[in-house]
Amino acid sequence: MDNSGKMLGAQINREWFLYQEKEVFGERRHKRMTIGLPDETGRRENRICLTPEAVGVLVDFGHSILIQRGAGEQAHYHDRDYADAGAQMVDTCEEVYTSDVILKPTPVMQEDVEVMRDRQVILSPIELFELRKEAIVEMMQKKVTAIGFDILKGENGTYPVVEMMSEISGNSAIMIASEYLSNSREGKGILLGGITGVTPAEVVILGAGTLGEYAARTALALGAEVKVFDHSLDRLRRLNHCLGQRVYTSVFHTPVLERALLSADVLIGALRFFDDDLGITVSEEQVKLMKQGAVIVDMSIEHGGCIETSGPTTHDNPTYMYNGVIHYCVPNVPSRVARTASIAYSNLFIPLFEKIARGGGFNPAIKSDAGLRHGVYIYNGVLTKKIIADKYGLVSRDIDLLLAAF
Repeated sequence: MDNSGKMLGAQINREWFLYQEKEVFGERRHKRMTIGLPDETGRRENRICLTPEAVGVLVDFGHSILIQRGAGEQAHYHDRDYADAGAQMVDTCEEVYTSDVILKPTPVMQEDVEVMRDRQVILSPIELFELRKEAIVEMMQKKVTAIGFDILKGENGTYPVVEMMSEISGNSAIMIASEYLSNSREGKGILLGGITGVTPAEVVILGAGTLGEYAARTALALGAEVKVFDHSLDRLRRLNHCLGQRVYTSVFHTPVLERALLSADVLIGALRFFDDDLGITVSEEQVKLMKQGAVIVDMSIEHGGCIETSGPTTHDNPTYMYNGVIHYCVPNVPSRVARTASIAYSNLFIPLFEKIARGGGFNPAIKSDAGLRHGVYIYNGVLTKKIIADKYGLVSRDIDLLLAAF
């Protein structure tokens, strides 16, 4: 009995020791970070990347959160909400940039770089038309690690941040088009879905990804006639499967596309070009084929646009007219529904930060996580995206080869 009791005690003690060893190791590996959120409302940005609830979760994980006062106001999150959740409220952008990591919903601008610390980590979207050579060069000089969270890849090869924002943008694109077809916006006075005895509006969507899918869903739900074009038959096949019904689909054959444009009331640009750089899809001459009063909503404008006549606009001045066609080309459409978009961001960034923290911080995580690595465009001061280097006449290095050298 004594022997068996001693053996049982030894076994328990050994298991307890192994458990404690695991806990100590986990504590050693867990990287506590200070995360800063600057106020972006001055840039006509209404979103914030973390809600008060998300801040509370990250604080419970052991992280510190610095938030500039007023940063969440446009999403109807108040400073008191963040303070109650455990955030430290600061008055200036410079104070926010004392953090280890900066998280922001707008691209890096020159004024951001001026207050950055050496070897800081910054997560923000990449918008090619917003990037400036001077800002990139200065980040390189400060040995910053810059990550475009819109090009982070998930385990299945998709872009989780883009997909989430694309769901919002796809729904919003159709609502915007419907708005600008109406008389209230000096449109043609067309109801997007039509009524009994009246032909429904025709919606042409360029791209069968997540944005195109949600635009098609919303347009179909309103009763519009939908045509979708894409470079990939697989994406078109997947779209029909996801929608649960067949819609008109085609690859980009010029005569077929031009026939569709002739009768289209709405054209939605929903293509991404950052990785493959396919370039413009609809030319100026093809836009001229469209009806007077038709509406173009180019949701690809953040990456340069997929329609030749598109140019970036703002929420204050969202449209312009070209050849009788209304163009809506605002880059950050999800900012129109800031609270929904902020919650969506939080749902993605909470697990991302905890995964990075468990891995020991950004440098180890970038080395071990191919999806996170794909989002890096500057690593410790080295430019790692060829498309950016080519645009500005800079030199880039492949990040996989760069990491292999260390």
